[in-house]
Amino acid sequence: MSEKYAFGIDVGGTTVKLGLLSVKGELLDKWEVKTRTEDGGKNILPDIAGSIKEKMKEKGIDKSEITGAGIGLPGPVDETGLIRKAVNLGWDRNFNVAEELSELLDGMKVKAGNDANVAALGEMWQGAGKGHKDVIMVTLGTGVGGGIIHDGKIITGATGAAGEIGHIFIQEGEKDACGCGNRGCLEQYASATGIVRLLNQELEASDEDSMMRHVPVSAKQMWMAVEKGDALSVRVAEKFGYYLGTGLSIIAGVLNPEVFVLGGGVSMSGDIIMPFITKNFKEHVFHASRDTMIVRATLGNNAGIIGAAKMAID
Repeated sequence: MSEKYAFGIDVGGTTVKLGLLSVKGELLDKWEVKTRTEDGGKNILPDIAGSIKEKMKEKGIDKSEITGAGIGLPGPVDETGLIRKAVNLGWDRNFNVAEELSELLDGMKVKAGNDANVAALGEMWQGAGKGHKDVIMVTLGTGVGGGIIHDGKIITGATGAAGEIGHIFIQEGEKDACGCGNRGCLEQYASATGIVRLLNQELEASDEDSMMRHVPVSAKQMWMAVEKGDALSVRVAEKFGYYLGTGLSIIAGVLNPEVFVLGGGVSMSGDIIMPFITKNFKEHVFHASRDTMIVRATLGNNAGIIGAAKMAID
């Protein structure tokens, strides 16, 4: 096999992360370019193509040695590579990203996917899900994202919206709207923003003394307070654990994965978050899924580029 390398591309609203990988999954080099979202994001794909060509020149790599390039994007992407708008990239149209980037790369094979799905593939291949083929990744950041891997392959769904775990309906009677427009979504309680919201509700509900009254209110600070046994923070952690653990139990009832991988900023608070989630998961899950593992992601910001390259290699 003359193909030795693949490129992984992870497109964010501020920067595009790129990686050169061996076909065995070793990250050989990584770099970034600015995401130029102005003018309807028309420069994003040409900038990526230019950067890849430059890297090939720098490394003395011939096109025949490249198996392809994979790209993860913040929006719903179907199996053909068609994206249905990506507002934070300035793209307000539906178009085939894989085809356009392939053309800019002189016919190189390109595969495109949703960024959360692609990160899930990365964690399955080289991260916390290694050795498993049925993996669900849940990213707990500003929002809650997800990626579903079944039998080693990404499940995209009919319109590319499979794995929108943050928008599972979990709470009746919610007055505030979620970013998606619905009310009572998992994201409103299990994201970093959701934790802050729960925390502010607790702080306003009483005059109870808490460490959180003396520090900037954030999810990170709250988990530090939980570690120190702050009663109010522990109550918020229990609510967070109820919503996320219950949400994962619903997903397990439908998809029965071997392992849930938790990524994103909230997961970086450490193992302190895990008992709150697993307690509620075990309480609500169907018995045949009770032993499903719940682990923290290990690849960090590299998950997207590693997963993207894996798409191209497959």
